[in-house]
Amino acid sequence: MKGQWQIKIFFWWFSLKIWIDITNAPHVRFFRDVITYFQEEGEDVIITARKFGDIHRLMKLFGFEFTSIGKHGVTLSEKLIESTKRAYNLSKFIAEQRPDVGLSKHSIELPRVTFGLGIPSVYVLDNEHALAANKLTLPLCDNIIMPEVIDLWDIMKTGADPNRIRRYRGTSEIIHFQNFEYNENIFEDLNLKLEREKTILMRPEPSLASYLDADCHESVLTPIVEVLKDYANILIIPRFREQAEIFEGYDNVTIIKPPVDTFSLMKRCDLVIGAGGTMNREAALLGTPVISCYPGKPLSVDRFYIDNGLMYRSTDVDEIVNTALRLLVSKREQKKLRTDDLFRIIVDMVYEAAESS
Repeated sequence: MKGQWQIKIFFWWFSLKIWIDITNAPHVRFFRDVITYFQEEGEDVIITARKFGDIHRLMKLFGFEFTSIGKHGVTLSEKLIESTKRAYNLSKFIAEQRPDVGLSKHSIELPRVTFGLGIPSVYVLDNEHALAANKLTLPLCDNIIMPEVIDLWDIMKTGADPNRIRRYRGTSEIIHFQNFEYNENIFEDLNLKLEREKTILMRPEPSLASYLDADCHESVLTPIVEVLKDYANILIIPRFREQAEIFEGYDNVTIIKPPVDTFSLMKRCDLVIGAGGTMNREAALLGTPVISCYPGKPLSVDRFYIDNGLMYRSTDVDEIVNTALRLLVSKREQKKLRTDDLFRIIVDMVYEAAESS
């Protein structure tokens, strides 16, 4: 604690310039309170964001000023080309801005830019299966923050220095609820016309992600929707337009257009069925029953919730349907998790990284 106060006093005399790079929509919520904290502390926060999904809309929704640099590629060649362009443009931008420290969560470009320009970096990691991305970034990171549930060897074999890793109890989603206020009228605010007593929220798979081999015009949720729509209201939050089109025309199925208060929506629903990761883990933390049908190999952070009885996991349609029907009529069980203060860990590590430079 003494060291933390010394670092704080060190920066008391001038404004620290912090660069935060946003590359995925969930990262906006992840960094929201961190950004607000640094700004309220008087630090100069520079935010860059690529054009992908709902990133820009969420940034504007939360009132954050940002510089848009680069976009997402779909095919392997496009990913390489767009990432290379983005690294180049970020290099020019950041060289002019001259920040004291860089902070990101799974940004491909930030570690490469900070390493090349001699800027200390703090990198938040929670996906050990993103091998290509991890090999490109982790060897260049000065500080890595990751859940203790992830096998350290899985990270070391991609080139990460174990002496630069700070592990914590829990997963990155715990920071999402730092200042969450539940809106129990979320259904009414969205003018949802729900005909059945129970409601299920569904989230399709991340078809465009580099770590998942999937067709963006298909979804593993389709056969599940076709059965469960006869038993409950189905709400679907697609990741992009093609996914929304998959579920158009189904009776008793409502497409939710983001951005929206997904936390209140998940808490209000009776069940969440997700083919992704972040929203499943958020639902588990909110106490809503959740079934993961992610079509890839489960992440260690998902296993954390499964082992603690807060998430069910299956890729078998019949098993998913039967589990869903059982959970819809079962009483919710409230379980508490012991987790570390990830928000404080990130803030302290940013100050420590900047002080070391």
